[in-house]
Amino acid sequence: MLVDGVEVTATGLDDFTEAEAKNYVDYVRERVTDPLKSVRVKLCDDGKVDVSYLAKGEKFERIRRITGC
Repeated sequence: MLVDGVEVTATGLDDFTEAEAKNYVDYVRERVTDPLKSVRVKLCDDGKVDVSYLAKGEKFERIRRITGC
């Protein structure tokens, strides 16, 4: 599902709602400075939830190293 421009996928959570997806997006946004592309939520065997994300970094063409004298 798409929430605030972020693709959210949930694995192992049959009753996953859009409100829960928005909470996970907000949670990740509080910790990441780059714009989010996607958030993945997975229910683990121990009952905990694994949250992973993909962020869009700044695009750059090259890095130049300048040395001193």
